[in-house]
Amino acid sequence: MRDEKLGMHWFERTGGIDMTAIPQTMKAARMHEIGGQLRIEEVPVPKLGSMDVLVRVRSCGIVPNLANILAMWPTWFPHMPQPPLPAIFGLDPTGEIAAVGSQVHALKPGDRVYVNPGRSCGSCRHCRRGDTISCRHYAFQGYFGFSHDALQTFEDYPVGGISEYMAAPASAIVALPDNMTFDQAARLGYMGTGYSALKKAEVGPGDTVLVNGISGTLGISIAVFGPSFGVKKILGTGRDRKLLKEIEALAPGIIETHSLEDGPADEWARSRTAHSEGVDAFIDCNGPGTPQEPFLAGLRALRRGGIAVDIGAVMGAVPIDVHMMMDRNQRLIGSAWLTTSEGQEMADLVGIGKVSFDLLETHATPMDKVNEAISGIAQRHGGFSNFVIHP
Repeated sequence: MRDEKLGMHWFERTGGIDMTAIPQTMKAARMHEIGGQLRIEEVPVPKLGSMDVLVRVRSCGIVPNLANILAMWPTWFPHMPQPPLPAIFGLDPTGEIAAVGSQVHALKPGDRVYVNPGRSCGSCRHCRRGDTISCRHYAFQGYFGFSHDALQTFEDYPVGGISEYMAAPASAIVALPDNMTFDQAARLGYMGTGYSALKKAEVGPGDTVLVNGISGTLGISIAVFGPSFGVKKILGTGRDRKLLKEIEALAPGIIETHSLEDGPADEWARSRTAHSEGVDAFIDCNGPGTPQEPFLAGLRALRRGGIAVDIGAVMGAVPIDVHMMMDRNQRLIGSAWLTTSEGQEMADLVGIGKVSFDLLETHATPMDKVNEAISGIAQRHGGFSNFVIHP
């Protein structure tokens, strides 16, 4: 009788789904050697812990520099490990919940979701106070970790999003609105990096924000979400004048742009503020290959008391006048990702029509052609391009 009750409890916790309907194995793209081709292989479907969910992946976002990350990451950042080989990569998965663990009560099979890949230990003092990104075990499931302590995290959650199924903690789940497609939701991670930066910059009504690299994969998120914060002006920099004009069209009257071909941005940005005081916030989205001068110009454009947030990872030691920042009461913040709570806020903004991801131009590739997709992302339409894999 006890076994029957336990079986019925599990049946109810999986939404009445017969677990035998979920296959024992699945297809996944695995990398066996650094820089090698991903192989489509049959592997076991992940097992669930009591607080986990099993997601049938429908779309997984990939970034334009994924080929370099797969081939060069251990050389560039040996202190930041990738999952042990053979590894299943895939950073930004979306899909439907297929099953839930016995202690998951607010989610059910069939729910449309995005899986935040950020993983932490859940029990250290940082995790217990809600600051999961500060956990020393923090890692991106299916991507890389931030210290060698992350190897434990990869052992707990070894399967990334370029697979038919993946397991993840219920705490990592973002519920998707009906008006958001799986392909669009697969961009929530990179959009969320900008959204989180806006929150850290404490912007609000009447503020002016300067954004370096506004037309790129990260920068376009500020153009999309910035107006929802009520900002007065978004000043964006880049090089491609045509692309910058397309960014301006996303929020006419709010977004203004400046090509770095026309000179440094600091004087231009200050001239767009009252009394040339300077901008309230500066968000740098330029990647490691960008010269340091645009970043330094952004710092010079800040008003007294302004906040700078870096999400683009300027490479190398940057010469910063700390004394000046102290005198001006300014702050410089590094921001690595987004929280699941922030991801849910973004999805809810889309759900009520406050924000739209319809600007994204999706390029979808089936999983069996994943290597072609990874090697063919050289040509893109700035941050408008949205590259996804369909497992």
